[in-house]
Amino acid sequence: MTESFREGLSRRAAALGVELTEAQLEKFFLYYERMTEKNKVMNLTSITEESDVVLKHFTDSLSLAAVSLPSTGNVSRETLLRNTLPGKRLIDVGTGAGFPGLALKIAFPELEVVLNDSLQKRLRFLNELIEELNLKGISCVHGRAEELAHERKWRGAFDFAVSRAVARLSVLSEYDLPFVKNGGYFLAMKAGGIEEELEEAKAAIRLLGGKLIKRESFILPESDIERSILLIGKLRESPSRYPRRAGIPSKEPLGRAGKRE
Repeated sequence: MTESFREGLSRRAAALGVELTEAQLEKFFLYYERMTEKNKVMNLTSITEESDVVLKHFTDSLSLAAVSLPSTGNVSRETLLRNTLPGKRLIDVGTGAGFPGLALKIAFPELEVVLNDSLQKRLRFLNELIEELNLKGISCVHGRAEELAHERKWRGAFDFAVSRAVARLSVLSEYDLPFVKNGGYFLAMKAGGIEEELEEAKAAIRLLGGKLIKRESFILPESDIERSILLIGKLRESPSRYPRRAGIPSKEPLGRAGKRE
């Protein structure tokens, strides 16, 4: 592991409240090496420089750890992903090269993680990497979210669903919210300016049983990169007809359809 990698990731993670051990840093570095090596023969990411991977992939993924629940009564703010993690389940919908789900698993080994993607070759790479990293309590599931979310094994089975740079929020909500159990959360990771996107997704979120709890907007540590994380609570079951058939959510976002129902 290079010193620049160790110092860069350790420092930025600490700024987000995440203290990484030497063993965890080694796992992240192996992740970086294997990903950039595989990227030569398979399109996993356009970001391959060490410093960019540390910031735009690893640090960005770990920024979820800084999201906190609003205060209620005399209870102080609780950091969502750093409290009561044993037994909690997270699904990363559209994981791609494993972001943010695999990065979160390395940082929080007690979190149970499922990585979902529609491309089998990506999941083969991730399964090989998971085995090499000797991680337990993490698995990969192949399939489109529109189909998996209708299976009893997966529907309403997770405390957290998360997606990063997959689609617009109205589409993401239809993909992710059906996976979340009542009382759980959907976390949408977005670039900085999302006001228009958020406004158009309000009807879809409500229709799917969710409610926007808060928006965390911030700059990634030691950068000028703006990010927003939307914390959407699951208040009630998503109607059984959602998500719609594969391809329809992206072609006909629920923002308009939701207003008609």
